[in-house]
Amino acid sequence: SSLLVNAANKVKRGDLLLTIDDSETLAGQQRSQAQMDQVEANLHNATVSYDRTKDLQSKGFLSQAALDTAQAQLKTAKALHDQAKAQSQQSDLAQSFTKVRAPFDGWILQTDVQVGDLAVPGKSLLLIYASLPLRAVVQVPASRVAHITSSTSVQVQVGEAWITPTMRTLIPASDPVSQTMEWRLELPATQSAGLVPGRRVRVKLSADQTYGSNRLTVPDHAVVRRGELTAVYVQSGDVFTLRAVRLGQRLDSGDVEILAGLKAGDVVALDTVRAAQVRQTSK
Repeated sequence: SSLLVNAANKVKRGDLLLTIDDSETLAGQQRSQAQMDQVEANLHNATVSYDRTKDLQSKGFLSQAALDTAQAQLKTAKALHDQAKAQSQQSDLAQSFTKVRAPFDGWILQTDVQVGDLAVPGKSLLLIYASLPLRAVVQVPASRVAHITSSTSVQVQVGEAWITPTMRTLIPASDPVSQTMEWRLELPATQSAGLVPGRRVRVKLSADQTYGSNRLTVPDHAVVRRGELTAVYVQSGDVFTLRAVRLGQRLDSGDVEILAGLKAGDVVALDTVRAAQVRQTSK
């Protein structure tokens, strides 16, 4: 086995990165080739024998049974040839696995093995990354997906520069723990040539005004916070009842966005102390 690259080396697609001890696979390849040579010889003999038998049978020198036997032997030889060919291809494939080549142009980020290490299935050998193209990945709260998809303008800040992505992709799956969705922003090659993976960036977006006008907001002082509970007093007949809500973004105006718990048309008490007193009096 041999390791031909180190961390920070630049490689091109097809470059040999490392080799794995191939003594076992090489022996299997030689064994398959020997078997292939044998079955090809048998197939040649069976073909010649069948042609000769067929010619003699047509002239009346041999019976139909002899021709049937020769034909059966030819079919058997062809089947053995196909089997040996498949085994030879499998041996060649196993032999190719002993040579690890670069799948694309890029850089070696780290090497996870040394010469003499045991290669086992699932073990990482090298970490290689393609320098271009790059993308910015944003974890978006699932509750904000509508806000993201309605964005009219998106920019990624790298240092002092702002880059406009060439493509935006929202992965249609939510993480069950963080309740976030992955948003991928493909960066143009000309403006991201000097970037490296792992760098933190900022993303700025401009939302559609339609979305902003449709969201529900209440003044921050109308929200009741008791431990982990966030709620508002909502009018129900002649009294106000406490209703749990889920909060979103706090706006510059001092209002806070309501993501769940309210609907358009609900009347919310702005004076929470008085609403609580009215509720107690009604009881």
